[in-house]
Amino acid sequence: MSRTPIIIDTDPGVDDAAAILLAFASPEIEVLGITAVAGNVPLTATLANACRIVALSGRTEVPVMAGAEGPLLREQVYGKYAAIGAFPEHLVGSGGVTPAPEHAAAFIARTARAAAEAGTPITLCAIGPLTNIALALRLHPDVARGIARIVCMGGAFTALGHRVPWAEFNVFADPHAAGIVFGSGVPLVLFPLDVTMQALFTADHVAALRDGGSAGGRALAALLSEYDRSDPARYGRPGGPLHDAMTVAWLIAPDLFTGRPARVGVEEGGTTPGHTWADFTDPSAAATVMSQVDEAGYIALVVDRIAARAPAAQKETTA
Repeated sequence: MSRTPIIIDTDPGVDDAAAILLAFASPEIEVLGITAVAGNVPLTATLANACRIVALSGRTEVPVMAGAEGPLLREQVYGKYAAIGAFPEHLVGSGGVTPAPEHAAAFIARTARAAAEAGTPITLCAIGPLTNIALALRLHPDVARGIARIVCMGGAFTALGHRVPWAEFNVFADPHAAGIVFGSGVPLVLFPLDVTMQALFTADHVAALRDGGSAGGRALAALLSEYDRSDPARYGRPGGPLHDAMTVAWLIAPDLFTGRPARVGVEEGGTTPGHTWADFTDPSAAATVMSQVDEAGYIALVVDRIAARAPAAQKETTA
């Protein structure tokens, strides 16, 4: 089986935990590294959470690196649960994984340049603010050539934002970085709130994660139970989304999603920083904006993979 080499740039976060666990549980994917950025919570907490998720997965050979402590230019903003910080020990244990010393942006740049030289470009799964990736793209002109695509959870077009009314959080947290990434010319696959909020995980799905037998499934179920994401007033029915896991799910099962080409941009300042726009009429568009998801198929993929007793990649190597 041909495996897709990826780096996950992340600010864990419950959604991010689901994305990382899904990647580790999928033999179609080769995780080269996990790079942490400040976002949902401060960098010290996102880094600690990333290390805990890697330890939980048993994939301690995968390096975890710290990146940017804050956005390029704007003032720091955090997510809804910023005061909580790192995952509580009773939900996700520490596990003993320690960060590698290399800076996240340097690791992304070095890995991408090596991939360009080898003719095997990598994929970046961007599920936090885009600061690390923007920094990496500016480090050397060869970096962009080594990136096959950036699969990004970010933006909101027809949906209202979930941190401020006009913007999705990852873009709002560092709109200048988003502007660099969106304008880099690297092919972009974008998962805005318009599509991520179409798939809602209910209490039954949380129970299936908990009862499936894997440590990752139990931990994710505990996180989802502790930080209830159900919002019937907004979504019109019970349940809550797992936004970030869609980026990984698309790499595994792209037929679950529908999108169309667009040129995308972001308002970097003014009164609506982080507001994203899309031009679906531009023939030179380098982005694909996802607009629909097979809800049942996506949820089944996430639950079945993460709830399995051992990550699929580990089963393959031990068979």
